[in-house]
Amino acid sequence: MELKGRVAVVTGGTRGVGAGIARAFLTAGARVVICARRPPDEVVEASGREAEFRPLDLRDRAAVQDFFNGVVATYGRLDVLVNNAGGTPYRLLGEGEAARHARVVELNLTAPMTASLAAYEHLRATGGSVVMIGSVSGTRPSPGTAAYGAAKAGLENLARSMAVEWAPGVRVNTLVPGMVRTELSHLHYGDEAGIAAVGRTVPAGRLAEPGEIGDAAVFLASGRAAYVSGASLLVHGGGERPAFLDAATVNSGQSRGERGEAKGEGT
Repeated sequence: MELKGRVAVVTGGTRGVGAGIARAFLTAGARVVICARRPPDEVVEASGREAEFRPLDLRDRAAVQDFFNGVVATYGRLDVLVNNAGGTPYRLLGEGEAARHARVVELNLTAPMTASLAAYEHLRATGGSVVMIGSVSGTRPSPGTAAYGAAKAGLENLARSMAVEWAPGVRVNTLVPGMVRTELSHLHYGDEAGIAAVGRTVPAGRLAEPGEIGDAAVFLASGRAAYVSGASLLVHGGGERPAFLDAATVNSGQSRGERGEAKGEGT
């Protein structure tokens, strides 16, 4: 129970990856507060302990400040902020107005900054840390979710700057997940066969489970990562197989073995 006695806030912790992170923190011994605009469909619990839900619209700056003040008033401290809330619909850039794309940036970049600023003084008092939940979409082209990818790229850069400005009192890191299997996976990948097919494109052979993302977040928040700040931890099962490997053709109709033999003849 590495985080016993610690208090953690997980934004968007009511379902999916956020709920997986909240459960991992509960298992690690932390007292966990989750927030979202709507309550979870079922209690988020693990190891016989429950996360407390408090409603919050992260776009309301005054409400965000009051939220963190309220958490500290109840629990006496704040040790970890996991900025997980985010997401986006699939929308090509040319199919949406600029204002719609801007709302995606607001949720995935501006809101985590707002939450971090509101939590800063409380975290500094305990020597706490911030864990940003980024995405591989911020490390590569993200067609159909361009504003989301741009926001996640910005979030990673924001975390690095925060890590410098807030050192040594508060550590700030980014967790960069790949594809994760959640209760909404079927909306993106279809039925079980589709999910399995997508999983086979990952070197690990499957999608991540929310709890695996949570375990990595616990590590970044724990004393085992005491010297880790300004870092980006990729949790993506090995990433994506480069497309050119499958698209490459064999020169002159030769197999790889034949090419190897031909090279050998000249040595």
